[in-house]
Amino acid sequence: MLEGGGFEVTDLGVSVPPERFVTAAQEKGAQIIGLSALLTTTLPAMKTAIETFKTVGLRDKVKVMIGGAPVTQGYADSIGADGYADNAAASVDLARRLVSVGKD
Repeated sequence: MLEGGGFEVTDLGVSVPPERFVTAAQEKGAQIIGLSALLTTTLPAMKTAIETFKTVGLRDKVKVMIGGAPVTQGYADSIGADGYADNAAASVDLARRLVSVGKD
């Protein structure tokens, strides 16, 4: 859906270590990182990824959007994500809003 919405997408796959997100973001000059969880047991990895971006000093340069079956807006807020989408179409709208922030 994001590609159809005009975004360049790099899929890093499943069970990706947070450091790999950082490396990919740096290599690609990413504006947005998208994280998805299928099971509640994988939710803590989202928080860890956001914390890793903070640790390396990139958190203010990359927006983080999250989604997936067990994810809620409340969880997104609690871990400091920039946005949450509950379906693929909504993620395109969210990504467009995130990249337009600060361009006015």
